[in-house]
Amino acid sequence: MDDGRRRRLLDWALVVTVGVGAGLLLDLLGVPSAALFGGLVAGLARALLGHSRLALPTQAGTAAQAVIGVSIGALIETDTLRTIGANWLPVLLVTVATLLVSLVAGQLMRLQRGISPVTGAFSMIAGGASGITAMARDLGADEQVVAVLQYLRVLLIVVAMPIAATTVYGASGGRGPAPAEDGPGWPAGLLFTVVCVVVGVALGRVGRLPVGALLGPMAVAAVLDLTGASRGATLPGPLEAAGFLAIGLQVGLGFTRASLRLVGRALPLALALIVGAVVACAGLGAVLARTTGVSPLDGYLATTPGGLYAVLATARGSGADATFVLAVQVLRLFVMLFSAPLLARLLRPRRS
Repeated sequence: MDDGRRRRLLDWALVVTVGVGAGLLLDLLGVPSAALFGGLVAGLARALLGHSRLALPTQAGTAAQAVIGVSIGALIETDTLRTIGANWLPVLLVTVATLLVSLVAGQLMRLQRGISPVTGAFSMIAGGASGITAMARDLGADEQVVAVLQYLRVLLIVVAMPIAATTVYGASGGRGPAPAEDGPGWPAGLLFTVVCVVVGVALGRVGRLPVGALLGPMAVAAVLDLTGASRGATLPGPLEAAGFLAIGLQVGLGFTRASLRLVGRALPLALALIVGAVVACAGLGAVLARTTGVSPLDGYLATTPGGLYAVLATARGSGADATFVLAVQVLRLFVMLFSAPLLARLLRPRRS
């Protein structure tokens, strides 16, 4: 092995080790998507301190997108569809309204110099932070700006949500977290993941689906879950963490000092828009509660724009209707992700 290749392997080994270590530490601190954050931190440090550029191989990026697609697709269940079906009109209207709020906030981000229409929209899309980050580069957005602002929103929501649920909506300790269900084990989960990835990526390419590496596996996983063909198998946790880590590394390694300065300049405006979007979504939650008959707490949690797993933990711990909350959150997640390619096409400037 020549010295250049050995140095490159050692470089990758160091970056991955730092990413894994940072992810484990952030997980202990309760940070959402800790593996992605760990990869982002490690990649950013390497991009700014290294003497040469390091980029994630294309195949690794595609595999990571596919794994995240499986993770998202496996969220949908039959109970979710039943709940949506029982309240389909108000849930659909609120979901569309949330998309419009995101678009308005995204276009206001264009007030910041250097933010394109696509980057602004993707930075403010409410929900699916990991999926939006994974597809940002392929759809022409600045993935560094998108990743930082998406997860800034998630962090703000995760911190503020328990406080708002307790002080504004009167939530209190209820049933506690639901016990984990025993699945068929990691071999079945690995087989489920491989089938979703292989079939989903192939369908995405044959059907020329935008960001097919993510949306194809996501659709296949959802179909297998809904038909019962998955037999309860889920994406193995270490594999999911590896996918998040790879996406974090891809984004972090793409940073430059110029992009970091752009993110820093955009933060004040982004914070104001994120707070405005959160308040607007809380208002939509009040409308949803009134039209469907659920409690104001259920409406608030169902329309909170991000932090899905933290939302579910709060719902279960406060005695809220976790099934209803999950149904609305998952529907919005799918709508946002499947709308993203169309939005990118509409917002990109047309070439003369």
